[in-house]
Amino acid sequence: MSSNRVDSVLRAPAAEVASLIATLPEDQWFDRKSVLVRPKDLGRHLIAFANAEGGTLVIGIHERAPQGVDRYPEAVNGLRQAPLDFTNPPVRAAFESVPCVRLDGTHDHLLVVRVEPGERVHEAADGECYLRVGDESRRLTYNQRRELEYDRGQSQYDGLASGADYSHLDARLVRQYGRHIGLASEPRKVLAARSLLTLDQQVTNAGYLLFGKNPQQLFPQAYVRVLRFLTPERGTGSRLGLEDTADLRIEGPIPHVVELAAEAIDELAPKRRALGSSGRFEAVPVIPRDAWLEGVVNAVIHRSYSLAGDHIRVEIYPDRIEVESPGRFPGLANPHDPLNISRFARNPRIARVCADLRIGQELGEGIRRMFDEMRRLGLTDPVYHQTSGSVRLVLSSLSRLDPRLAERLPAGSQQVLNVLRTAGRPLGTGEIAEALEVSRPAAIRRLRALEDAGEVRWIGKSRNDPRAAWALV
Repeated sequence: MSSNRVDSVLRAPAAEVASLIATLPEDQWFDRKSVLVRPKDLGRHLIAFANAEGGTLVIGIHERAPQGVDRYPEAVNGLRQAPLDFTNPPVRAAFESVPCVRLDGTHDHLLVVRVEPGERVHEAADGECYLRVGDESRRLTYNQRRELEYDRGQSQYDGLASGADYSHLDARLVRQYGRHIGLASEPRKVLAARSLLTLDQQVTNAGYLLFGKNPQQLFPQAYVRVLRFLTPERGTGSRLGLEDTADLRIEGPIPHVVELAAEAIDELAPKRRALGSSGRFEAVPVIPRDAWLEGVVNAVIHRSYSLAGDHIRVEIYPDRIEVESPGRFPGLANPHDPLNISRFARNPRIARVCADLRIGQELGEGIRRMFDEMRRLGLTDPVYHQTSGSVRLVLSSLSRLDPRLAERLPAGSQQVLNVLRTAGRPLGTGEIAEALEVSRPAAIRRLRALEDAGEVRWIGKSRNDPRAAWALV
């Protein structure tokens, strides 16, 4: 469920609001609680939302039935004090009473708590730390807590003041978004509802990137460059394979950038002739559209906008599409195990607005969708390669291992092939083991099995050759 549904429902007639809220599914940005929830337990959920992307809690719903809060003034007072009493540093949370009607027809109120993303990592009084992941408030391990603290230093760049004011925004875009989330009456309230204004009412970096008339004035690197190469390798100098008219620079506010970049890639993506669903031969994309679109959306939402001088680059080759974005994966995300990436957004405000607009799914969900689309067509898994300052996604048209062969090979053999394909050159055993984050014996076992299957070959003068390497067949 997109978080805009919550805002729309809260503005429904009082006779309907409680029953509608009671039926909404809980998710990354929404949770509901009984008015009898302990303030200490509420603090745990406030911490989880603040450590992620913020969100909304609605209090006064018990077992999916309207309960209201008016009969429990002491409980409500304790809940309002929960941010001060049970979160450290105190979570920024705004409380609002919304009229409702209970099942017996009695007029009552719901207590709505809107939580802003935190600039620092928040913890409970007992030192425990929580993070909102999907519809759960998860307790973090010590190592996860450390990674969150490390990432938090740069994750809130989208919440800093941009230096722009409301006149620099595209009012039409803001109003359209306001209608989308049920707040069309006042544009400034729209921005405030998604933490796109600072406490002193300045437009944040996120607000300017999302709705600015020309965000590139302040963020000249915030664009997507789409290039198509005629050869499988990029080449250099006189051998540069770049197509003369296929170097496009896509600028504007984030929603427009995603839309225009998708149109450009649709036009330039490699295609082949195949029998389509219509029964006729037609042009079919070599790389599934849903896969590369998720890659581009993730890059736009989760890139590091604080890194000046670099942009998102989409390189289209005859046999693959590569998407490279500035900034490394957050510490909670392991690029070698993308299907198990923990929920974390470097730009929580941008992520939430894009989710409202249905531009992107949650980070983990979008990655799973990419894998599903590639596997559905029998193509090799998406591969992430992380450098010191960027992340590169490779979507290749190469076929996956035959399922019957894969069953006979050691687990992780497909990942060995992915590493070699991404590198584009022979690699030593140590390099492969390091890329996979496995021991050297584990890497050798997979390589030997792949060698026996005819998928890779060993290059060297002797088994003790320090320059020996493995290459794809």
